[in-house]
Amino acid sequence: MHINDLDTPVLIADLDVLESNISGMASVCSNLDIPLRVHTKTHKVAEIAKKQLNAGSQGITCQKLGEAEVMVNAGIDDILIPYNIVGKLKLTRLTSLVKRAKITVALDSEDTAKGISQQATLDDCKVPVVIEMDTGGGRCGVDSPEKTHFLAKEVVKMPGLDFQGVLTYPSNINAKQFITETKDLLINDGIPVNIISGGGTGAEAASKEIGCTETRSGSYLYEGMTRIGNSDMLSPDRCVLRVLVTVVSTPSPDRIIIDGGQKTFTSYPPSPYGHIVEFPEAKIYGMSVEHGHVDVSRCSQKIRVGDRLSVIPLHQGMTSNLHDELVAVRYDKVETIWNIIGRGKVK
Repeated sequence: MHINDLDTPVLIADLDVLESNISGMASVCSNLDIPLRVHTKTHKVAEIAKKQLNAGSQGITCQKLGEAEVMVNAGIDDILIPYNIVGKLKLTRLTSLVKRAKITVALDSEDTAKGISQQATLDDCKVPVVIEMDTGGGRCGVDSPEKTHFLAKEVVKMPGLDFQGVLTYPSNINAKQFITETKDLLINDGIPVNIISGGGTGAEAASKEIGCTETRSGSYLYEGMTRIGNSDMLSPDRCVLRVLVTVVSTPSPDRIIIDGGQKTFTSYPPSPYGHIVEFPEAKIYGMSVEHGHVDVSRCSQKIRVGDRLSVIPLHQGMTSNLHDELVAVRYDKVETIWNIIGRGKVK
């Protein structure tokens, strides 16, 4: 099937670019001599995760428990969840998952640790855990080496928990002292540190420099326009995703309407919403729920109703989370269709 036979709007992925991005990051981490643990929250596709594993990733990262569940169901058995798991409903799901695969979870408080410990004890299992540290990211995490040390001492005493180490995001060279002090405090107290997990696409070298045992990278896979806009080193040729759309209206010579709106791309209000490959001078200046509004005043060629356009979305992760399927293509021919099994798995 040719991509022109697909109904629109439809999310497609260029397999050549995807495979190049996968092998490229694998090479970067191999050259740095730091293990890669890919993050799947960007694509949420089991078949892509398996390609990344086959390229050398030592496991995957899932941001939410629901994402981890569907990946385990797909046969992936080494998953890190860098997120606090809180509440009875989630804890019972966690222990059920731990009995099926190697699942490591992050925590940053005694309350969270106690909840996991109590449920693990009830369900007769051990949950591998890492302590998340805030080394400057300003999100979750313990904010000092001393507090990390104190929490680790409490965690190792709790039944049902298997303390593995620490985690931070994003990796930053300024975090080196924080991590070194934390590691020294733990080891000097007889607490083994098996994992020091860093993260962030583009921060692989920093992860190595600050002493991490692995680095988590995810958005490199699709290279959305958000990253391209922030670096002269990137180009649209590295962007895997396209949203194929159809022109459904030409209200004026300077304006067209496409059949993809906020529910196709994202409700996130960027400017522009995406890059039209065939007409780079066109600008998607706005979107309503089901319509994309495009300024074509600078285009030399007239665009007509029925014309099909391919758009690189600005935020690839949020766009992919709006679609059930990803059509994988090579040379404009459909090679396979993947279910985006992690979409909507926010619980």
